[in-house]
Amino acid sequence: MELNGKRIVVGVTGGIAAYKAAELVRLLGKQGADVQVAMTEGATHFVTPTTFQALSGKPVYVDQWDARMPNAMAHIDLSRRADLILVAPASADFLARVANGMADDLLATMVLARDCPLLVAPAMNRQMWENPATQRNVGQLVADGVGILGPASGDQACGETGPGRMLEADEILEQVLSFFVPKSLAGRRVLITAGPTFEAIDPVRGITNLSSGRMGYAVARAARQAGAAVTLVSGPVGFPVPQGVDRINVRSALDMHAAVMARAAQSDIFIAVAAVADYRVANAAEHKLKKDHGGVPAIELIENPDILAEVAALPDGPFCVGFAAESRNLEDYAQAKRRKKNIPLIAGNLIQDGFGGDDNRLVLFDDNGSHPLTPASKEVLARQLIEHVVKLTGKQ
Repeated sequence: MELNGKRIVVGVTGGIAAYKAAELVRLLGKQGADVQVAMTEGATHFVTPTTFQALSGKPVYVDQWDARMPNAMAHIDLSRRADLILVAPASADFLARVANGMADDLLATMVLARDCPLLVAPAMNRQMWENPATQRNVGQLVADGVGILGPASGDQACGETGPGRMLEADEILEQVLSFFVPKSLAGRRVLITAGPTFEAIDPVRGITNLSSGRMGYAVARAARQAGAAVTLVSGPVGFPVPQGVDRINVRSALDMHAAVMARAAQSDIFIAVAAVADYRVANAAEHKLKKDHGGVPAIELIENPDILAEVAALPDGPFCVGFAAESRNLEDYAQAKRRKKNIPLIAGNLIQDGFGGDDNRLVLFDDNGSHPLTPASKEVLARQLIEHVVKLTGKQ
């Protein structure tokens, strides 16, 4: 629950995309946020206040003269209690009114009177979005420090296709989560590897491992939320790429080596999370091997390049972080691996604690010794790892 303790006012304006706001309110609440909904009168023609009251567990405000507010100042009281105002959908009319400082209904008045950040998720027909007047208004909002989420491009309710679709609820949620993370890696380039590699024996068989890639993807997401430009070199996994991360898909250890070495020198931080196969098949078959053709085939293995060690040896290379998954003697093996590869930080875990699962138990090893992290989800541990990297690199 990444939004525990956060108070968010969700503003809903008139438009067919208002139905997405219902799911957004549900997702924000699921992440622990205290959600208060305020609607324009137009929004009530698409989704009723009752829907949002059921999802948020709080009365919904529409009228700035609502008698439920003892001092008749809902526009002041609601905004003062908030850590964030998020308007989704934000219609073209609403953007225009806010850009010009108008206060002609509760939501616009609340936005004008706010002392907290404002994010808006535009939603409108493509021609309305592309109209010079709307673009001027958006430019003014950006200049005023308002965060613009989207819009996306695609099919629209009017039957046309193009820019103007409101982002999906889960996409907006991800940007809200990112908004609350300190941008301690802003301006830095982070290169990350994740997942397993696959070393072919023949066109249908190969050598791989049980790595799900979940930890590497969590680290990529955490680095991106911290403001870094993130490139993720990923072996074959089943996860979508984290929002804002540039993913490069690879299959074998040699593929991953080539992708990393082409980018390492331009990176500030390299985090090697991938479970790279130590060996590959020297004599991989061109065609599928058959059991009835000569018995058990002879498979010769040769060593794969050590990606982390090569990056660590680069002159003026990036700050390097390794991972060590062991079955026993974690501290001895992890520290030995860190010293051998000459890297400042390694994150270690026992295979039985986290390989392939949602949770993990990590210990960070650096020149100052060991730093056990409390067992938690991989997302939480990834954020703690990034915080430790920030501390070691002197960027606060």
